[in-house]
Amino acid sequence: MPEVTVLIADDHTLFAEALETILAADGRVEIVGRAANGAEAVELARERRPDVVLMDVSMPVLDGIEATREIAGTANGTRVLVLSGSAAAADVDRARTAGAAGYVTKDLIADDLVRAILDVATR
Repeated sequence: MPEVTVLIADDHTLFAEALETILAADGRVEIVGRAANGAEAVELARERRPDVVLMDVSMPVLDGIEATREIAGTANGTRVLVLSGSAAAADVDRARTAGAAGYVTKDLIADDLVRAILDVATR
């Protein structure tokens, strides 16, 4: 039985599909959906109540920082792990201020990403 349910929020379809494939191969993770923009991520997070949302920073409709703020502001226990191509301190600070439980860069290997997801889910 999976330990953590995850919603992937990334507007790059190939990257999101690759993430889903990698994460779904780990028996501790169950993917409960994918969102292609921030507004969809907020809606799916409310509907499906995942343990963790993997949130890209730069997305259409509603950016990842504002989507993080909306998801983190709910009382449903969903944690947001921001997943970005940028390691800039300003981006990390913006994500943390918005309520992100963690921030990782997209260059992590699969094992490290699963570890980060599990860590955020158990805080």
